[in-house]
Amino acid sequence: MSDDSNALASLPRSFDRTDDRPVYVVGGGPGGLATAAVLRQHGVRAVVLERTGGVGASWRNHYERLRLHTTRRWSSLPGLPLPRRFGRWVSRADMVRYLEKYAEHHELDVVTGVEVSRIDPAPDGTGWRLSASGGRVLTGRAVVVATGYNHTPLVPGWPGRAEFTGELLHAAAYRTAGPYAGKDVLVVGVGNTGAEIAVDLAEGGARQVRIAVRTAPHIVRRSTAGWPSQASAVLVRRLPVRLVDAVARLVCRVSVPDLSAHGLPRPAKGLYTRVGEGAVPVQDVGLVSAVKRGLVVPVAAVESFDGDAVVLADGTRLTPDTVIAATGYARGLEGLVGHLGVLDGRGRPAVRGARSPKGAPGLYFTGFTNPISGMLREIALDARRIAGRLAEG
Repeated sequence: MSDDSNALASLPRSFDRTDDRPVYVVGGGPGGLATAAVLRQHGVRAVVLERTGGVGASWRNHYERLRLHTTRRWSSLPGLPLPRRFGRWVSRADMVRYLEKYAEHHELDVVTGVEVSRIDPAPDGTGWRLSASGGRVLTGRAVVVATGYNHTPLVPGWPGRAEFTGELLHAAAYRTAGPYAGKDVLVVGVGNTGAEIAVDLAEGGARQVRIAVRTAPHIVRRSTAGWPSQASAVLVRRLPVRLVDAVARLVCRVSVPDLSAHGLPRPAKGLYTRVGEGAVPVQDVGLVSAVKRGLVVPVAAVESFDGDAVVLADGTRLTPDTVIAATGYARGLEGLVGHLGVLDGRGRPAVRGARSPKGAPGLYFTGFTNPISGMLREIALDARRIAGRLAEG
């Protein structure tokens, strides 16, 4: 694995990394590493370009409490199983160790400290030209974009936000509960990240923890009687939405208590219907218990800020010490490929996996969905499909 201090610094500003034009993989996270590894197995030269100083950057920056919601067995990348000693639900720190080992094990050509800002068709009409940091230009036979689902933190433009006198941060900046001990904290957003951070704060000594909810989520057990929810998600992927909604409704009523009296009602829409709309169920890793015990209090959605106050949709005014916005991420692809007409109206790749966008042969995307069957599982499948397609050429 190359070191960012010397890998590209001495090379001219315009160059090919290899004489035969490699496949460039943009992003050194799980998607990029998996694709590069399978390409190597097929005998295809792949160079991974990572903008930070090491692989797995997003995993390094996640909050410390984080564990995979998918099982170790179905979260391994091609060619190297996750070690059994990591347990069934792999921790953030162990995932970082695994990605480092993965790059080493497969002897991947990873160049760190290089950020790709734009991708264009090569001037000669074959392959792609990448504009990178330092004014460098790289030409490859194909490009796999794997910059990640959680690329650019998003904080809504709430009225009065800039004048808020308390602390406001995105969940991407949250690490541990220690700095918030004894404080009144409002977490905005009840997706998996918001739910876990709220529980972490409650268990870590915060004086008051509230969670602002715009739309009540479906909550599922990570596993029931040893059966992981991921296994169910894999089994139902091709079943009719109405059937899955009905089964999920029954399972949730049996396995998850009704929290309506605590301010977290069951959603009106079915679980699989909501998945189709982009809303992933919340895996319960302590939220249900924390809400029942009053350690985490659901409140209405945030509407605006007013000095030291947060104004909720029901008119309630809160004065928390800290607001943590677990409000999601943008894919951040517009500057990179937006000019190629390959993104949909929400800034996501119009096609992914082994399919190249129309008019952009040799351009591939992986890791830009968040399926209930498990992102890492789908990344592994994508890697094999993309590599197989490129090996054919």
